[in-house]
Amino acid sequence: MADLETVLLRAFLTAARAGSIGRAAVALGHSQPAVSQQLRKLERAVGQELLQRSTAGVVLTKAGETLLPYAERILTLAAQALRAPGEPLTGHCGIGLTEDLAAAGLPQALADFARMHPGATLEIVTGPGPAVREAFDSGRVQLALTDPADLAEPPRWTVRRPLTWVAHKSVDLTADPLPLVLFSEPGGWRAPLLAALDAADRPWRVAFESTSLAGVQAAVRAGLGVAALLPANVEPGTAVDGLPALPGVEIGIVRRPDTEEDPLADAVEGVLRRVS
Repeated sequence: MADLETVLLRAFLTAARAGSIGRAAVALGHSQPAVSQQLRKLERAVGQELLQRSTAGVVLTKAGETLLPYAERILTLAAQALRAPGEPLTGHCGIGLTEDLAAAGLPQALADFARMHPGATLEIVTGPGPAVREAFDSGRVQLALTDPADLAEPPRWTVRRPLTWVAHKSVDLTADPLPLVLFSEPGGWRAPLLAALDAADRPWRVAFESTSLAGVQAAVRAGLGVAALLPANVEPGTAVDGLPALPGVEIGIVRRPDTEEDPLADAVEGVLRRVS
């Protein structure tokens, strides 16, 4: 049985998050051919194609979608195992996540972390940006991973992630106006999607709105319109080409000042950075 090398899993995870082998190569500090070779080696090891490649980038296949949470867990556990011989962490830490980020494997990584530190209590609060802001302002959460615009405090760490156009095969991408499936106001990467269409003089109409990722994905599966999602949330066979290029979106970590000397908050922040 072939081993799943962590270097190969890291290449796969980075490419899935970045939505592009080229962007993954930049993030990893490798050449694009080297990352492509690592991905092909991983695909040979599992015996299945993991990423669907196109001119727009890469999206997960069904097999890739299945492997993704395992890759996240293996890499997170490997990093945590290096620190396991140290003093066990204790205390309480609340983490605020917008739903489209919470769906991408972070809760499982945090659950694994909690199992390695039984004296620590973690609480995950998910919801739209205003709900995360309210939990942060009230002190219920000490760290928030969200669109930095959701919070007044400047982020201490940020990363840019691409958005991918998705639609059911029954949707006419040349429709005028183009039917859209959007996250309800505010947030949910709604603004960059609309700005890209307006900049291209592409008429659009709102066909469906939802406050939840599950609602948006269900509407896409039902063929109600086109949506823009983070690559890790794109369902196999739904990525589409031929629409205006989408800009990347910023994700950031904001942390309460009173946790600066808290080793538990330090460790949780490390998990958020690795898995985001």
